[in-house]
Formats: sequence, structure tokens, C-alpha cells
Amino acid sequence: MATNGKDGPGGAGAFARRLLLSVDAKGYGGAGTVRQHQFQEATVRLLELAANASGLDREAWQTQEGGDSLFAVLPEGASEPALVDAFMRSLEASLRAFNLDRVQEAWLRLRAAVHFGETSPAANGFAGSAPVEIGRIRDCAALRAALNQLPQAPLAVGLSATVFRDVVQGKAYTTIRENEFREVPVKEKEYRGAAWIWVPGADVRQVDLAAVLEGERRAANVARASVDVGDVGKRADVTGVHTDRATGDFGAGVKTGQVGPGATVTGVRQTNPGGER
Repeated sequence: MATNGKDGPGGAGAFARRLLLSVDAKGYGGAGTVRQHQFQEATVRLLELAANASGLDREAWQTQEGGDSLFAVLPEGASEPALVDAFMRSLEASLRAFNLDRVQEAWLRLRAAVHFGETSPAANGFAGSAPVEIGRIRDCAALRAALNQLPQAPLAVGLSATVFRDVVQGKAYTTIRENEFREVPVKEKEYRGAAWIWVPGADVRQVDLAAVLEGERRAANVARASVDVGDVGKRADVTGVHTDRATGDFGAGVKTGQVGPGATVTGVRQTNPGGER
């Protein structure tokens, strides 16, 4: 990792808006030691080849490595169209060449994300909203689904809204047509946003995201509660979850001691057009 420092006011680091790249190898954790070494060496080498092929100065990148992943802050003035287009096309071609004589279980396949935003060097890497956002895009369920459902593809790319809008949407800065991308929701940990995904050489519209979207919908519609109230007096009303949602998943646990006459203890009470339950 490049040497970092604290140059900003209050020790917050030197503020900058930079072009960012993040990549991660699929299946790395389940690979043996020899294959992990091969994946690490190949990833570093193929990223360098792609940078050289697209006119990006790899030596000027600040990087943070994580075994199966790499996060890079490109220098000021680095070309966004070159990273989105020529770099990714070269990387995809190099991955195909690397995998050519390997059994499919030993293929190196990467998820990559591109963003442009605020970041600064920190004591153990980089700080700022942009490094967080690019990590969430790289790891989002839709981009993972793209590689899972397109097994011949060695690379899946996710662009942030900023990069897609400034470089691709309604523009002619790249050879990639706008309709080759697919907008997807990104809901990873605390982050909520959107990304535009692209799989070189494949139609990303073939990816079935029904399960991904349904999982996110269900997660967004879960209400849970646990209530411990001791004794419940006369005519008291204790409810674990009370919601007016028409749909959703609900779970509640109500723990009480003695329940007095006329008291009501309810785990879930849902008011909707279909009535109460």
C-alpha cells in the first residue's frame, strides 16, 4: 500500500476527488494455497497490462491490497472513459487468455467497480464516502449474480451513478452503448444506492435478478420486536409489533408474567385492507 499521511486540517487527510477502481476475485476464499498465489500474481499482472493498454499510469496509482482484492486511487487527471472502456476490455481479454487452458473451476474471474468521488489517505488505507460506495458496488448482490449466472464471463463491472452519468449516459466517450448497461439497486450494509452493471461479451439483461430483488424487498419489509413486560395488569394491552403495512414479514416475541383479567397480549397486530391479525 502506498504511504499515507494526514495533511488536511484537523488531521482529516488531504481532501481530493479522484477516479477510483476496486476489484475482487470470485471464489478466492475457497481456493487452495497454490491457486490463491496464482490468483494474486495474475490479478496484479493483468491489472498492470490493462493499465498500460489503456494509457493509464499504473505507477502513479495509490493502492490498498487485500489478497483477493485491490482498491486503487488513480492520479488527478486520469481518464474516466479509458478506465471504463479500454481498461476493462483489455482486462477481460487478458482474463480469457489466462483462463484458456485451465479447468473452469480454476478460472480467475473478477468483479470490478469504478467510481469518482471524495477520498483521502488514512492511517490504515483510505477514508471518505467514495471508498465506501465503491466497495458496496463491487460487492453488491446484482454484480455477484451476474458472474454466477454468466459462467463464461470472466469479468463483471459496476459503475457508480456519477461515472455512468458523466461518461456513458447520452455520451459518446466510450465504445460501450448505454443499453449494454443495466441499472440495479445496491443495498449493502448501511449503503443504499444504485449502480449500472456491464458484462463484456455478454448480455447483462439475461441475468435473473428476481431473487435478488425479492430478498431486498423482504429485508425492507421485516418488522421484529421482543417485549418483556413482567406482570400485565387488568385491561392492559401489550403488543409486540403493531403495523399498518399491507404486506411484509413480521416477527415478535412477548414475554410476560401474570396476565390480569381483561388484559390482551399480542405478538403481531397488522391493520390492512384484509383486516387484523
